[in-house]
Amino acid sequence: MTPEEFEHWSRKAADWGAAYRASLTERPVRAQTAPGEIYRQIGAAPPETGEAMAAILADFERIILPGMTHWQHPRFFAYFPANAAPVSVVAEYLVTAMAAQSMLWQTSPAATELETRMMEWLRDAVGLPKDFAGVIQDSASSATLAAVLVMRERALGWEGNRQGLPGGARLRVYSSDQVHTSIDRAIWVSGIGQENLVKLPGGPVTGAMDAAALDAAIRADLAAGCRPAGVIACVGGTSSGASDDVASVVRVAHAHGLYVHVDAAWAGSAMICPEFRTLWAGAEDADSIVFNPHKWLGASFDCSAHFIRDPAALVRTLAIQPEYLKTHGQDGILNYSEWSVPLGRRFRALKLWFLLRFHGLEGLRAMIRNHVRWSQSLAERLRGTEGWEVVTEPMLSLFTFRRAGAEDADTIALLKRINDEGRIYLTQTRVQGSLAIRFQAGSWAMTGADIDIAYRAILDAAGETP
Repeated sequence: MTPEEFEHWSRKAADWGAAYRASLTERPVRAQTAPGEIYRQIGAAPPETGEAMAAILADFERIILPGMTHWQHPRFFAYFPANAAPVSVVAEYLVTAMAAQSMLWQTSPAATELETRMMEWLRDAVGLPKDFAGVIQDSASSATLAAVLVMRERALGWEGNRQGLPGGARLRVYSSDQVHTSIDRAIWVSGIGQENLVKLPGGPVTGAMDAAALDAAIRADLAAGCRPAGVIACVGGTSSGASDDVASVVRVAHAHGLYVHVDAAWAGSAMICPEFRTLWAGAEDADSIVFNPHKWLGASFDCSAHFIRDPAALVRTLAIQPEYLKTHGQDGILNYSEWSVPLGRRFRALKLWFLLRFHGLEGLRAMIRNHVRWSQSLAERLRGTEGWEVVTEPMLSLFTFRRAGAEDADTIALLKRINDEGRIYLTQTRVQGSLAIRFQAGSWAMTGADIDIAYRAILDAAGETP
């Protein structure tokens, strides 16, 4: 591709992106294709000779676009948001054009130093103490894995990486039964093993594990000759927003010398609003915390904020320094690849810089407050409609509901009708053994009018008149 062609097609792609965003409200939120439909339209073998960009782009629109679920749609109410604010997309154009590998300070000093400053901005924005340092991970899953690896190494006297898991005392990690499955996976990958993740029952209202039960579990494991390593607290769990009493978890864990990691992947972004910080009170005393600006702050995926009280412990766990990765002649530099499981690193800080400067904290706070208010208003409308029940109360902008007395099969059938119709997209979860429908407001493009559309779509799918 010549420089002139690169310019032409770059402009075409930018124009396409702007037109796509403008057209989202006219599209069904979830892809309407059948399994295998896209696969069968793609050639069975790669072409031997190159093809024209015009033909490739035409096939993109004809084949690929119909099979896309539109995560930036204003009525994407499923899972959690994965927002990509337009200003973040513009920043990503620049990052992609430069295509820097930002693993070391010397491979792009600006990437490292901007990341340091952006993590300070985020730390201060969510009200964490200044003794936390931060790093941008690709996802909360990676941040949690890094935290679990630190737990493992501390418990093994920093010998786990060298010796492997010894045949002696079993390591134990504790959480509620409401944590995301990324915690289970981190336990697997770390070698600790699923049987050694001790999940304590979440309470009936907030989903919090009981601090006394946590203390008892740790003491029982010590008496049995196990080696407790750490605790993972949850704030805003994926299923229905379950949240631990972080302060009580930290007190118990630290009394036993255990490392505490707080998973606030979705809810942490809301902590830029001071009135919501009671939801993670005590996080300031934890050892590490993660939340995802790529969920609710508008930074395009991937961008996960991982805060660590003692970065030296993380570096001691993860850093490998062969000669070809050393930077000679420079003292006091940070190489963030030593703070992450992957060596390779994208220049993620640029989109945060653009985002925070363009919208400011007040602009982002207004968005989050709107989402919380709009979600709560829908919960109240459904609660006040005969034949409907709110199963779990709103936690920020997330709640669950269903038809009163509905069997699981009825709930799934209703959800399928809602999603097949296309105006909105919802997903299900299980609450105390029965299925319920999740609703979360979080789309960057959402307005208050989309709540009215959601209410009508839900009742229409049930065969009722709003």
